[in-house]
Amino acid sequence: MKKRGKILSFMILLLIFTAFTGCKAKTIESGQITETAERTISTKELSEKLGSPEFVVVDVRSEAQYNGWKLEGEVRGGHIRGAVDFPLSWTNDLKKEDLKDLLESKGITADKTVVLYDTLGDKSPAMAEILKGLGYENILVYEAGMMEWAGNDTLPMDKLANYEKLVYPEWINALIKGENPDTYPGKGYKIFEVSWGEGKEYKEGHIPGAVHLDTNELEEEPLWNRVSDKDIEKMLLRNGITYDTTVVLYGSDTTAAARAASIMMYAGVEDVRILNGGFGAWTEAGLDIETEVQSPVPVEAFGIAVPAHPEYIIDTKEAKEILADENAELASVRSWEEYIGETSGYTYIKPKGRIAGATWAHAGSDPYHMEDYRNVNNTMRNYHEIAKNWEDWDITSDKKVAFFCGTGWRASEAFFDAYLMGWDKIAVYDGGWYEWSMDEANPVETGEPK
Repeated sequence: MKKRGKILSFMILLLIFTAFTGCKAKTIESGQITETAERTISTKELSEKLGSPEFVVVDVRSEAQYNGWKLEGEVRGGHIRGAVDFPLSWTNDLKKEDLKDLLESKGITADKTVVLYDTLGDKSPAMAEILKGLGYENILVYEAGMMEWAGNDTLPMDKLANYEKLVYPEWINALIKGENPDTYPGKGYKIFEVSWGEGKEYKEGHIPGAVHLDTNELEEEPLWNRVSDKDIEKMLLRNGITYDTTVVLYGSDTTAAARAASIMMYAGVEDVRILNGGFGAWTEAGLDIETEVQSPVPVEAFGIAVPAHPEYIIDTKEAKEILADENAELASVRSWEEYIGETSGYTYIKPKGRIAGATWAHAGSDPYHMEDYRNVNNTMRNYHEIAKNWEDWDITSDKKVAFFCGTGWRASEAFFDAYLMGWDKIAVYDGGWYEWSMDEANPVETGEPK
């Protein structure tokens, strides 16, 4: 009886202890009390803490869900307003020190209370354990997650304005299987692997049914500006594209896909989409690839006059008009070293410097990298972070903004990102630094701007 009484007393004490530890669930293992769950936060508490500098809310779902896709039964797509994205999948391949650096670069620091959420409660606990291993102590899990938050339309959410134009691998796979994935208008589709040349990587393996699109069909020497409007239309017809075809673009280099996207949008293709993360995202998803070379089936008519959107690509005359306009920005999508004139960035471009009066829209470490626009897995960076970089240089959505780079590829990626954000006064300055610098009469600056 005494032994039974001791056990009963212990269980009562355990229940009392559990009640007073709030959200930490406990179990008994080998006679010891062990934590099995994280401290949690309610919907009401979280809504009251939004915007607090002492809290950082972290969305650990996929980039697609953060941007706006509804993949797990959410009533509304997108993310909790103010939340930072840090998908659990990012933790798979990063070293401990690199992981902590990345967390801190996104404002997820150990001195703040970190609130983690997902949709079904299957990812946040794992992320909490990872953060603990990195020395984080103040961690809360929002167990109700997006199911409850999105289900209450009084709670604030944000999403990428045109998120549907940035597709994820499984969306394309559903398209290939003949299904009708969300937002697909059902008027026929084409998938293109975009790269320069004859398609060496394409022949080694590509998304089933995809056709190789050589960027030489889109632009030409000596300045690598877009081909004529007539030749753009011929390219579209040759590749079986009409104005209402859903066109999905991808490659190992997203800038090539973006270059094709900007030219097709200029021509008038209404539904142009890019695979977020390119071919790497497809292979990472473990989806089928093929090596059979696919040939396009031509069409006879595009359906509308080309270009339907001439405002999307401008030339030097319009670039000068933007420089003279107080409510417009000519935005340089080049590395800092290119912007201040330490390097031209290209072997075939000799002059160094920047267009006088151009602002800096960030880019990457050199002409062939876009770290300022990409996540660690090569997907599009958090659009709030891209917009903040632009805002720091007076590039804002209320202005007319023309992006340029050396010859158009990097500028096209910035243009497409702005389009995804819903910016409606945007363009690519096609000639870029290459064409501008060829004319000695055009004003040039070097050094850090004053």
